Amino acid sequence: MSGTFRVGKGLRSKTVPQSRLNAPPRAWQRMLSGRRLDLLDPSPLDIEIEDIAHGLARVARWNGQTLGEHAFSVAQHSLVVEDVAARLSPGLEPRWRLAALLHDASEYVIGDMISPFKAALGTDYRAFEARLDSAVNLRFGLPAKTPAAVKTLIKRADRVSAWFEAVQLAGFSEAESDVFFDPPPRQARDLHLEPMAAPVAQARYLERFRVLEEAAGILPVDQAFETE
Repeated sequence: MSGTFRVGKGLRSKTVPQSRLNAPPRAWQRMLSGRRLDLLDPSPLDIEIEDIAHGLARVARWNGQTLGEHAFSVAQHSLVVEDVAARLSPGLEPRWRLAALLHDASEYVIGDMISPFKAALGTDYRAFEARLDSAVNLRFGLPAKTPAAVKTLIKRADRVSAWFEAVQLAGFSEAESDVFFDPPPRQARDLHLEPMAAPVAQARYLERFRVLEEAAGILPVDQAFETE
């Protein structure tokens, strides 16, 4: 059966094609690069660092409840986490510093959900996030699952970054932040956060990615099967 149907009443009614009524729910997002990323079954080949940098630079940490003219973006947060991870573990390999930079990359499509909301959503959300994380890692030549010791280090750096964000930008006292996050160690006490405009954060993220990618010397998945 084909044709169109009226949906709704009065001024809110509209004509909907039969094909649209029968179509399954859309589970992909079109990126500015032209890629279409299937959120339920993400392919590493549909992930581009330019899309990640663009998206993360426009996703606000703390649901935007921070001081400053600009939101404190996930892109800028990721830069801080990579820096803190290296301070916590001097001599950290470039590939694991790259993993730290990419630790929240999945948020370029799913946004930055605050921890209490993630907990409320439960294991289904965690599994969904893990699939995206694995696809991102594979796209850029990292193991699908980050080694446990590296993951623990990145998580600590993430919580130290959150401590600074809470105190300097989100209105927390140091005592309150000590309860919810990780107080900074001596080697990371001098951090000062100033939220960047989205285009600046995007450019800084891309620049740092290029530096770490070259230093790590790893082959991205789209080049892994190329032959001369």
